[in-house]
Amino acid sequence: MSTVTGKALDWKLLGRVMRYVRPYRKTFVIAAFLTIFLAGNALVQPVLMQLTLDKYILGGDYNGLLLMIGLMLAQLGIQTAAQYYQTFLTNSLGQSVIRDLRIDIFNHILSLRLKYFDRTPIGILITRTVSDLETIADIFSEGLISIVGDFLLVIGIIIAMMLRDWKLALITLTPMPLLILSTYVFKEAIKSAFQEVRTQVAQLNAFLAEHITGISVIQYFAREEQEMGKFRNVNLKYRDANIRSNWYYSIFYPVIEVLFAVCISLLVWYGCQRILNDQQIGAISARHQITPGVILEFIVLLNLLFRPIRQLADKFNTLQMGMVGADRIFKVLDTDEVAVNKGTLRPVRLHGEISFKNVWFAYNDENWVLKNISFHVKPGETLALVGATGAGKSSTINILNRFYEIGKGQAEVDGINIQDYDVSYLRSRIATVIQDVFLFTDTIANNISLNNPAITREQIIAAAKEVGAHEFIERLPGGYDYNVMERGSTLSAGQAQLISFIRALVYNPAILVLDEATSSVDTETELLIQHAIDKLMEGRTAIVIAHRLSTIQKADKIIVLDHGEIKETGTHQELLKIEHGYYRKLYDLQFNSAGIVKE
Repeated sequence: MSTVTGKALDWKLLGRVMRYVRPYRKTFVIAAFLTIFLAGNALVQPVLMQLTLDKYILGGDYNGLLLMIGLMLAQLGIQTAAQYYQTFLTNSLGQSVIRDLRIDIFNHILSLRLKYFDRTPIGILITRTVSDLETIADIFSEGLISIVGDFLLVIGIIIAMMLRDWKLALITLTPMPLLILSTYVFKEAIKSAFQEVRTQVAQLNAFLAEHITGISVIQYFAREEQEMGKFRNVNLKYRDANIRSNWYYSIFYPVIEVLFAVCISLLVWYGCQRILNDQQIGAISARHQITPGVILEFIVLLNLLFRPIRQLADKFNTLQMGMVGADRIFKVLDTDEVAVNKGTLRPVRLHGEISFKNVWFAYNDENWVLKNISFHVKPGETLALVGATGAGKSSTINILNRFYEIGKGQAEVDGINIQDYDVSYLRSRIATVIQDVFLFTDTIANNISLNNPAITREQIIAAAKEVGAHEFIERLPGGYDYNVMERGSTLSAGQAQLISFIRALVYNPAILVLDEATSSVDTETELLIQHAIDKLMEGRTAIVIAHRLSTIQKADKIIVLDHGEIKETGTHQELLKIEHGYYRKLYDLQFNSAGIVKE
């Protein structure tokens, strides 16, 4: 979790954010120029009002009054137009920056290895790519440029007041030290409050993502009330964090109003006293004389001074929260949990020969999941991996796809180290059908082709017919254009599994991986696709992971894994001949419990 540092601004981090501004330099320069212009133009209004009151209203010059009113309206119009374009440009700049950043972060997330997702809640990543990115947009729309403009305005107002009458300015601005102190205290307090709000947002998103995904489990076991209690606690923490930040605002704003009232009171008291004294003794010169117009000018200047100060602490924290969001996002972008893609090999054809040579693998440190694994699969052969849950079967195919990196040893495809292949190419030549099928909220056709323009509708239909799924797809509303909704919720488990099998077929892989691919389908559906599986395996290397030993009896080689080690290797018949062997025990357990007579 990121924390807000005590530094006012992390310039190195800001520099990284500003690199995303480079394509929009022109917009940034114009917005910065308009900000400076707005600060200067705002000071014109009090001067015009002072002249209008002293020279034209008190002087009884009606034509001059009309002229000054016209000038003030023109100044207001210019200020309004400049404010409009400055606001539009800063917001446009912020949205352009986060668009580019969001593309970068999503692209980076797509390249991360599965190891990263094993320990990072999905809801946290959603917060990073949505909420945290929005805070970066605020750096430009409400933070950096706006703060610079406010600082320029505050400095300009103080200088204008001192130039007009430094004694009146000093008396009027006597509460300024208290104002600065209260602003600083508020800034520090709201900083920690904002940080807590961001943390609780991430926790809330993570909770919702997990529980909505697992809603079926909650309902199956009637855990709605208990999970609702957990949600109330998470939601309560989020509410309390927001209330805490609002509490600071409820104190700060009244304090500012009181200090503003004190400044006005000092201005009226001292200014009116000076006017009365000047009238009694006569002003030495007009330059040192306090007039009603000067009092009015100071009142307007004080309003202009306190308006940005009211918002300055808030904007500063908006900037800082944007920097916190940037820090969190760049930490994701800097994550090196990616498959090292130094390989460049992209051969025209992959034969599918697979070799594991003394492979050791661990998810964490040296808690080895695979220990000294060695095997060889010739092109076109079928290898079956069997063993109890946690034996290391799925880890083997995850290594082959380079979702995880090998600790020791070497894995080869066609006699070449898999690290020498381009990662995208290698994965495109390996089709994997897993037990837990994931379908996107899209049409059946797009879920099969994964929006690959190289795969035609004719190829999709041909593969569906080969699997035997064409008829059930045609019966759906819209056929191949039927939307399966989120995670394929409108399809049965067997239908979803058939879709994933068609997906593997149309990609015409060199290596086929079936990870419990038939365990979630009924007997009729399994029989439906068994012929297609056999046909698909012809001429292709296949690795099959299955608990049902009946599905792997035709495999060219069967490897029995136990606690990450190879215990037995051979064909189905060879392994059955091993008395008290691992495979024989598994076989007897399955077939005897099923009441099936062994051959």
